[in-house]
Amino acid sequence: MPWIKAGCRLDFFMETATPLVLMLRPRSNAEQWVARESYTLNPHVTVTEFSDTYGNLCQRLIAPLGAFSITTSAEVKTTDVIIAGPGAPLVEVQRLPEQALVYLLPSRYCESDRFGELAWGLVAEVQPGYDQVATIDSWIRNTIRYTPGSSNVPISASEVNSRGEGVCRDLAHLGIALCRSICIPARLVVGYLVGLQPMDLHAWFEAFVGGRWYTFDPTQNQLCNGRIAIAYGRDAADVAIFHQFGAGDVLTNLAVQVEWLQNAP
Repeated sequence: MPWIKAGCRLDFFMETATPLVLMLRPRSNAEQWVARESYTLNPHVTVTEFSDTYGNLCQRLIAPLGAFSITTSAEVKTTDVIIAGPGAPLVEVQRLPEQALVYLLPSRYCESDRFGELAWGLVAEVQPGYDQVATIDSWIRNTIRYTPGSSNVPISASEVNSRGEGVCRDLAHLGIALCRSICIPARLVVGYLVGLQPMDLHAWFEAFVGGRWYTFDPTQNQLCNGRIAIAYGRDAADVAIFHQFGAGDVLTNLAVQVEWLQNAP
């Protein structure tokens, strides 16, 4: 199985001591195993960690006045290929696991209650389940332009559909909204992707069909491996890598590094 080394550096300048909640640590699961990691704060401050509603690892701290930086690194074993599931059936709502039900509901950036007509028009002749999601994924790829840098703040599925372009997060929002509107649970994933250009954190979505979550990424012509998931949620409001609680824009720089490891740790 391949190994990936990934991490990021966040530089802040605080005009006053500022509470932060961060989401920067990947968690081991069936698709990835975190073998080694580091998390460095400069200057050092006390950090407490908790798991949020969606199982993401969150770090809570008070950043001091002035320059403050966070540097992370993780070495992770990942799957050889991203599993696809053509023909995987729709799971009826009454048979869904309880933890998947929240991913059927409209959310701040995924207004699934506004997309029923469009979604059903796209998938009317398609086998229910995985094939419907694949059709939605392909439609987004061929209809909405993936334009890195086109939005600096999250925009909703309705907005990206109207604009006709967006960043990875925006295209994922549209895919999620379309899936939920036809009773398929869908969630946003934020993480790392080897070879992404320009290099940055990446976002894609997963849909629950055939009894498991499957990966979809409308920004990529071919679904590729080399992914590390950091966080899962209903939309971008749940998976921001940091939340600040105070005035002003405090992030001055974000740098991301992702590469294949030639030798296992």
